[in-house]
Amino acid sequence: MAEQLGYPVVGTIKEIRGFCSAGHKVGDTFELSGYSSAGLCGFFYQGIFPYLIMLQFGGSFPPEWGDPDVVEMDCMDKFNLVTIELRRMRE
Repeated sequence: MAEQLGYPVVGTIKEIRGFCSAGHKVGDTFELSGYSSAGLCGFFYQGIFPYLIMLQFGGSFPPEWGDPDVVEMDCMDKFNLVTIELRRMRE
């Protein structure tokens, strides 16, 4: 297993509108990284990957977005929308 590089990033399922075919539930959490999807749906992981890497390696979002350590992303399935919050964990 690869050594943890950068900051840990935790994903939390915040909302599901419809049915998640991957079986995710509101409140599910995942410790994500460039090396591990931690069981998150592969389609969803692929969609959030650029934002995950940016958080993991110290990048920030524009101030207009709010907290520079947090972003919410939606699954690409707009008929069964799943929302995840990605949060960089600073120690």
